[in-house]
Amino acid sequence: MELTGQDLAVRMAELARLFAPPPGVAEVLAGVTSAAVELIPGADMAGVLLTEKGGKFASLVETSDLVRQLDEVQETHEEGPCLDAATDELVVRANDFTTDTRWPKFGRAAIALGVRSSLSFKLYGSKQTAGALNVFGSKPNVFSAEAEAIGLVLASHAAAAILASRHGEQLRSAVASRDTIGQAKGIIMERFNIDAVQAFNVLRKLSQTDNIPLAVIAQRVIDTRGD
Repeated sequence: MELTGQDLAVRMAELARLFAPPPGVAEVLAGVTSAAVELIPGADMAGVLLTEKGGKFASLVETSDLVRQLDEVQETHEEGPCLDAATDELVVRANDFTTDTRWPKFGRAAIALGVRSSLSFKLYGSKQTAGALNVFGSKPNVFSAEAEAIGLVLASHAAAAILASRHGEQLRSAVASRDTIGQAKGIIMERFNIDAVQAFNVLRKLSQTDNIPLAVIAQRVIDTRGD
């Protein structure tokens, strides 16, 4: 099926609507991988792979169980196009695993699984984690410059979903820490008949003296409330 500019615009609008109201990251990524197979010529399956510090892999979503198997191969051999895209290159294209020598172990495994080509797009990278949107084809030489352009648009949606989710987790953690510290301050104020500023200074001094995060000290105060 030949993809027109209007077709792509309509599909992108549908994906954008997934963000209103804000969905879970899994829902967005499932939509992105499904769209990748639908819109990218030559794509038979797609998935999102995250790599964490220490070599740990996480397959977030995939349109086929075969994608998870390919992720496991890359984790085992510590090589592959998806890994390169997640940790280094913006776009990695493999036209034919029978002739591409960049990942010999992965290439042989992919061929054995019936996969001949791939496109991988970097989602984001940090010191702790990195991620890639990965598309695979059962035939060689199927991915073009047009396929790369479409994939980059889709990857931007996936990246936005993941980063928004992680930012939300950080915000929730910050709010929880704030509430914990507030409770601990109240306990100290009541116990020692001091004001809020003095109570916070007590917590801060304990944190600095013992080299323990302030929220952890606060939780310990709360845990000993009944003592």
